[in-house]
Amino acid sequence: MTSTHIDVSAVDLVALGAWMDDQGLPEGEITGAAPVLGGTQNVMVRFERGGRPYILRRPPLHARRKSNEVLRREARVLAALRDTPVAAPRLVAAQTEVEPVFYLMEPVEGFNPSTGLPEPHASDPAIRHRMGLEAASALAELGRVDPGVLPDFGRPEGFLERQVPRWLKELDSYGELDGYPGPEIPGLAETAAWLDANRPASFTPGIMHGDYHFANLLFAHDGPRVAAIVDWEMCTIGDPLVDLGWLVAMWPSASAQVPGLASPREIVDCYAALSERDLSAIDWYAVMACFKLGIVLEGTHARAFAGKAPKDIGDLLHATTLSLFERAGAIMRDPLSA
Repeated sequence: MTSTHIDVSAVDLVALGAWMDDQGLPEGEITGAAPVLGGTQNVMVRFERGGRPYILRRPPLHARRKSNEVLRREARVLAALRDTPVAAPRLVAAQTEVEPVFYLMEPVEGFNPSTGLPEPHASDPAIRHRMGLEAASALAELGRVDPGVLPDFGRPEGFLERQVPRWLKELDSYGELDGYPGPEIPGLAETAAWLDANRPASFTPGIMHGDYHFANLLFAHDGPRVAAIVDWEMCTIGDPLVDLGWLVAMWPSASAQVPGLASPREIVDCYAALSERDLSAIDWYAVMACFKLGIVLEGTHARAFAGKAPKDIGDLLHATTLSLFERAGAIMRDPLSA
């Protein structure tokens, strides 16, 4: 989550004010406009109008190919979750039919652990332990939402069957990059075979965040509660347990940010207590997360060979890929569900 050097003057505040009037929002001068750091490459600006604070989220001036599509998708998700107990930013209004696509949401009072721990979190081990359980609880809340609130939003049929072929195809595509010698990832074939052999026979479709880990969570300043789950651009209708597997797979990183978190076993047990989903195959979901993320990160390693990414970053992410496949092997040998 990185957002840097946002030029607030690039946002047409006069046009924004007129649009807000059309939405029936409180009138007045827009004041206090300032960039919000710590988001994606999209622009985020905080401001006040009519005594009410807002966050504007819009694509960068030099938008990526799918920037507007991503913002439309996020706005649709936040609109669907607005009246649910899910800890998502509350959407105020959105412009999605014409460009530029953008939306307004209510500010969230919270912090991300990657920026450091404030008090009382830094000195209270009970709060830090509970933060892990609250991450699981917030995810379970999302898993309870009826996916019917997002009709035609994903392809849940065959979702799990598509995963291994999808990511092996992604890995194969790196061979098109000049100089890349191919993946040197011990355990790659064994992990793929294990995932195919142990894939759950069925699942109950639900809303998936798609990138659920501590970097995409804001915690309340006064305790362990998750104040908001952010960055919904990967959201889809699929198997929500993929999110739980992702959280477990990323746990070493979370534990480095927040010492004393609940253990992965406690995370799974907490989710199980709040969900009617069958968690007997949680090991598959955790191994799948390691497999997918390892392949994604290997892409930067491959691009580094072609001069399209810094070599030191490529080497670092390749090392992370190897550690993820080692973690997958450890889970296969010593299951979390045991």
